[in-house]
Amino acid sequence: MAKATQKQALGRGLSALLKDPAKDIQSAQDENASQIIGSIVEIDIDHIEVNPFQPRTQFNDQNISELASSIKELGIIQPITVRKVGFDKFQLISGERRLRASKLAGLKAIPAFVRIANDNESLEMALVENIQRQDLDPIEIALSYERLLSEIKLTQEQLSDRVGKNRSTIANYLRLLKLDPIIQTGMRDGFVSMGHGRALIGLGDPNQQLHVYDKVIANQLSVRQTEELVRRLLEPKIAKKTTPANVYADTAKSLSQKLGRTVQISTNVNGKSKLIITFDSEKELIELTKLLSGE
Repeated sequence: MAKATQKQALGRGLSALLKDPAKDIQSAQDENASQIIGSIVEIDIDHIEVNPFQPRTQFNDQNISELASSIKELGIIQPITVRKVGFDKFQLISGERRLRASKLAGLKAIPAFVRIANDNESLEMALVENIQRQDLDPIEIALSYERLLSEIKLTQEQLSDRVGKNRSTIANYLRLLKLDPIIQTGMRDGFVSMGHGRALIGLGDPNQQLHVYDKVIANQLSVRQTEELVRRLLEPKIAKKTTPANVYADTAKSLSQKLGRTVQISTNVNGKSKLIITFDSEKELIELTKLLSGE
């Protein structure tokens, strides 16, 4: 308790530096910056604006209310993180849930780590901090990964280092964004799991995805049952793709020998086939017709 009290007192002392316009800190190289940056500082809540880059879009009001009650009893256990955006003005990087609860609890100031960061750095820190949370749904994680790749311009290798996940895990999350938006919403709402989603990705057609998704919901199918259903739907396509081309050639050759005519079998890109038998005259057509009809 003595250490916590000492840190809070130090934070109040350092916060006085931030309110001195003659010693305003604009960069990490400014005088007194080393005392502020990386330290816990008491900051007026009214001087903190929310993060416009906040990747988290859903907040549970009941959980925030419960956290507010805890803060009233025990105070802030984990400081928020902010960046300096002007004289005595700050922008939240991470900890919006704690900030909301602190306001609800009636706090006037809150302990915070102060960072000097540009927009990209702030977004990256917010996204990475968001990914580390335990209560994220798979789609929220996938969207955070996508933003780090597209907006921060990280490579997959850099992203892997930032979040401490291997590249295959990241790729599996990103693939979820190929699902129909309705299924993504169902996953965010907890109707289906990431395992269900990964199974449905195998169906490239969104209509098929939704058809199977409806069956999963209606029949409360497990992940394994969903995988089996997808496999059965894909079997005809797999069979067409794996049919040996020489089967058609052998069949055409056999028919040519039996009919005494040139026979061809061709297949289009959709897997549909046609049989072509050539003849040179009406007389040959009549003979061929009798032969095929068994007369």
